[in-house]
Amino acid sequence: MTDAASPDSHSTLSYELSGVVYDLIDPLKVAAQRAAAATGANLAARGFAEIAASRGESAYVVDVGPFHLASIVECLGSKALVADAMHELTGRSWYDAIAQDTIAMAINDLITVGATPLVVQAYWAAGGSDWFGDSQRAQALVAGWKAACDRCGVAWGGGETPALAGIVADGRIDLAASCTGIVNPKSRLSLGDRLGAGDAIVLLGSSGIHANGLSLARKLVERLPQGYLTEIAPGLSYGEALLAPTVLYSPVTEALAQAGIVPHYCANITGHGWRKLLRHPAALTYRIDAIPPVPPVLRFIQQHARQDDHEAYGTLNMGAGFALFVAAEQAPACVEIARAQGVEALVAGRVEAGPKRLIIGPLGLEYGSDELQLR
Repeated sequence: MTDAASPDSHSTLSYELSGVVYDLIDPLKVAAQRAAAATGANLAARGFAEIAASRGESAYVVDVGPFHLASIVECLGSKALVADAMHELTGRSWYDAIAQDTIAMAINDLITVGATPLVVQAYWAAGGSDWFGDSQRAQALVAGWKAACDRCGVAWGGGETPALAGIVADGRIDLAASCTGIVNPKSRLSLGDRLGAGDAIVLLGSSGIHANGLSLARKLVERLPQGYLTEIAPGLSYGEALLAPTVLYSPVTEALAQAGIVPHYCANITGHGWRKLLRHPAALTYRIDAIPPVPPVLRFIQQHARQDDHEAYGTLNMGAGFALFVAAEQAPACVEIARAQGVEALVAGRVEAGPKRLIIGPLGLEYGSDELQLR
C-alpha cells in the first residue's frame, strides 16, 4: 500500500471532516417525518390506511385491503463522481456498476419491511443535455439498470431524465430510484413488533463500501500520492475497489420467504454504519459475538483515515451490509439460504433484554441509544 503523503496524513479523517454532518441532517429528517405523519389521515378518503409503525423505518407501508404496499425513494449520492474520475484515468465506463448501486439503495431499503419489490422507476438528472451524448456511458447505465432489475425480478416502469443546468454541475449526473413493492401475505410484514430478547442477529456480507461513505472515501484521495490508482491489494486499485457494486439482498429475503422464514426485523446497514443495528425504537441490547471479514477497501479507508474502530464501525458497513433479526432456531437456515444466493452470512450475535445499546464484543465497542437519532 502506498503511504499517505499530505501534511494531514497522520490526523483522523472523520465523516464530518469530509463534509457530511449527520447532526445537521438528521434533525431535518425527524422534522419531515413528524410533518409527514399528519398526512397519513389523507388515505382514509381513498379507503386505505397507513401502517403507522412504518413511519421512521426504511420504507413506508400502506394497507390496501388484501395486502400491503410499500414504497421508497433513494439516491446514489456521490459515487458517480468516483466513476467519472476512474473513467478519466482508465477509459472504462463504470456506469453499469453504479446503476446497480442506485437500485440497491432503494430495493435494500424496501425489503426491510418484508416487501417483495415489484417496480423500479429511474431518476437521472444531468447537468446538461450533453451528458446524454456519450453513448458508451449512457448505454452502460441502461444495461446495468436492466441487469439489476432482472436480478431482483422487478419491472423497470419508467423514469425521468431532466437536464438541470445550474442545479446539477456541468458534466455530472444525479442518479436516484424509487421502488414499490407488495407485502403478501400480510404476515410477511416485518416492522419489529415480534423483535425481542433471544432473537439471533444474522449479518449478510457486503461487497465493499457499497454506496455510503463515499464523501469520506473521496476526501481520502487527497492523502494518496497515486489517488484512485493507489494499489490496495495485488492488481486492485483503490478506485476499482470503491466501485464494486452494492450487493442486492432481495434474492435472499425472497428465498427466506419461500422457506417460511419471516424475520422479526431487518436493518439495511448504510449511513451510520453498524449503529443502524439500533434502528428499532425498542429498549433492547444487541450483542455481537462474531464479526465478518472486513473488505480490503474498508480496512484501507480506516487505516489511511486514521480512524479507530468506534469511528469506522459507526460510519462504514465494515463487511456487513444487511442485518436479519430472526428466531434463534432459524438462524443457521438463514445463513445457508443466503449462501445459496451467493451472499456470505454469519450468525453474529443475539438480542438481549436490557438498555438500548449495541455491544460489539470482539472489538470492545459499545454504542448507546443516543448515537442514532432517526425518529
